[in-house]
Amino acid sequence: MKKIISFFIFCAFAGVNAQNSTYAISSYLNEGNKAPNTHYIGEAWLNGIIHDDAELGYNITKATFKANSTLDWHKHASPQILIYVEGEGYYQERGKEPMVLKKGDIIKCDKDVEHWHASTKNSDVTYLALYGGDSPTTWTEVLTQEYYDKVAEKLSK
Repeated sequence: MKKIISFFIFCAFAGVNAQNSTYAISSYLNEGNKAPNTHYIGEAWLNGIIHDDAELGYNITKATFKANSTLDWHKHASPQILIYVEGEGYYQERGKEPMVLKKGDIIKCDKDVEHWHASTKNSDVTYLALYGGDSPTTWTEVLTQEYYDKVAEKLSK
């Protein structure tokens, strides 16, 4: 019996110490902060999971857009990878047809390629964005509600 009690005391002590470690832990499950309506229509939340880490050289941001929300046209000075973790969204590169991306999809946008991405009309979307940390996003053109609505109509058929 003493061995069993000792074992449980050891496990409890080890569990408490494990929670007090010096590791830097973050979570992509956190919603993040509501983004200001600067370069998008609708509602968006951003969680900067890894930001400006000089040693890694890239950022990871979790973005959640409520249904019927979109970013403006933009480009990055490095390639960008989008990993869709929930919902459905639209994606389009300049000069190409728009498409629907869903949970589990991964797409790479080459550096300096103008593009936009958004939630669909009827679905929230959450994705992880991986991109270089040196230069800020370059916003190139406002994506109008009218254009977004035409894309939504076209892709719903």
